[in-house]
Amino acid sequence: MGNVKFGVIGLGNMGTMTANYLSKGEIEGAELAAVCEMFPERLKWAAGHFPSSVSGFDSIEAMLTSGIIDAVYIATPHFDHPAIAIRAFECGLHVLTEKPAGVYTKQVRLMNEAAARAGTVFGIMYNARTQPLYRKLRELVVSGELGAIRRTNWIVTNWYRPQSYYDSGTWRGTWAGEGGGVLINQAPHQLDLWQWTIDMMPKRIWASCYFGKNRDIEVEDEVIAFAEYENGATGQLITSTGESPGTNRYEVVGDRGKLVIEDGKMTFWRLRVPETEFNRTSTDLFRQPECWKFDVPLPKQEKDGHLLTTQNFADAIRTGTPLIAPGEEGIKGLMLSNAMHLSAWTDGWADLPVDEDLYLSHLEERMRTSRFKRAKDGAE
Repeated sequence: MGNVKFGVIGLGNMGTMTANYLSKGEIEGAELAAVCEMFPERLKWAAGHFPSSVSGFDSIEAMLTSGIIDAVYIATPHFDHPAIAIRAFECGLHVLTEKPAGVYTKQVRLMNEAAARAGTVFGIMYNARTQPLYRKLRELVVSGELGAIRRTNWIVTNWYRPQSYYDSGTWRGTWAGEGGGVLINQAPHQLDLWQWTIDMMPKRIWASCYFGKNRDIEVEDEVIAFAEYENGATGQLITSTGESPGTNRYEVVGDRGKLVIEDGKMTFWRLRVPETEFNRTSTDLFRQPECWKFDVPLPKQEKDGHLLTTQNFADAIRTGTPLIAPGEEGIKGLMLSNAMHLSAWTDGWADLPVDEDLYLSHLEERMRTSRFKRAKDGAE
């Protein structure tokens, strides 16, 4: 086929960036054909910024049914991702959506079902999956090099946001405007990578979510979560937007050693024999398995992850290339954040798959009393 003709929905930060590199021809086999924006000043800016061949729309429905695009890139507020994607699938279009997939898993499940019916290509902008660090980690885990997973621990507190960030938009830091805090806005990549790199989801989660602890907001700005897995492994996630200086350290412990990602490098503590074998055969009361420590060599990432993910999406449409981040997998990271919220709201364990109706009832209760009113203030 010829170039994939993209329509970009939403000209905020991410939508503008994507429209720019599509317009400049930085994605092989793809071009920018249309943009859609509800705010007149942004649409006016687009008319003066992009070539005349790029059509501008102030109606999503009009763009989806225009017949001039093959695929859409959705860069709207989180709540709107599933509904727009579902309508795009109904129009026979390919869909690349920004993360998170949505705000609650019930709406995302409907989106996944629509994608299956449409049979078009469905991707999500989990561009962190392109990073050599995490690709290598997944490779070492899936290949068995690390042995059976026993523990994971991710401290990701380098998401510092001052009060001025939350004050910059009436929707920010509110249940009705965003549907969550650090788990929805800053940490979706880590939530995705947490399950993707070890290739398994927890069976249950206990979390302490601190709502407006360090900032004047409704939603969570600090989270400590504990996960249990079917194989007996455990995991912990700590994240915050109020800590400076922050930390980003990810540990994965297996039967054959430990991998640590920090400061842009990966260190492997490799046991000469698996711990279970050593434990079974050793008669020494205090000796540990022989361990080799080394930095794992990694290839250099030549392009930005957003470009790589978009290129992969276009290649999937044109040549059937497997997706780095299938859109259907967006529900996994979202289920982790939903489970953490639900655990905090009910002060107990949240089983996975999460109880979608129970979660939604709790979320809607908070949205009803939220200080953000979508009908009055509009969308992002």
